[in-house]
Amino acid sequence: MLIKHSRSKKPVKIMDPDCAICNQPALAQCECEAKGLDIAVRQAEQRMMTTVFNDIRAWVRGHAQDYILSYFSMLTTRRKDHHAQTVHRMTERAAYYFHARPHPAEIAAADAELKRGIDEDWKASVQRYPEVLEYFYGLVDLNLPSDDEPGVRDPPLSALGG
Repeated sequence: MLIKHSRSKKPVKIMDPDCAICNQPALAQCECEAKGLDIAVRQAEQRMMTTVFNDIRAWVRGHAQDYILSYFSMLTTRRKDHHAQTVHRMTERAAYYFHARPHPAEIAAADAELKRGIDEDWKASVQRYPEVLEYFYGLVDLNLPSDDEPGVRDPPLSALGG
């Protein structure tokens, strides 16, 4: 193939190599090498990044679970405190007006309300997982080396090192 040199504008003959995979001439412009590169990248990613991704996933999951459980604990503590105050008011009212303990049905209704509330608190907590996971994934910092670092400019691979 002939192309013109960028400065001298003289025709220069270059030889494009045949495909390294199927041996078709370069003019055929097959996709074998591009597909081979894609496969090699996926394989390298799997070998090199699976552990990193698993570590990140475990870290994010652990922190998200801890946060959700703490959030749920905060909500239920408030709810239990409110329940204790309600039962205390019922007990005081029953003692003042009837000189007796509150009716068991009243206590059972308050306990049922507490259970419903705790279930709602759990549901509200669990429904926050998407935003909590996104937050903790956002804290992860992956850095790429700059193009001018020596290990990038001159990798210690035997073919390029002379």
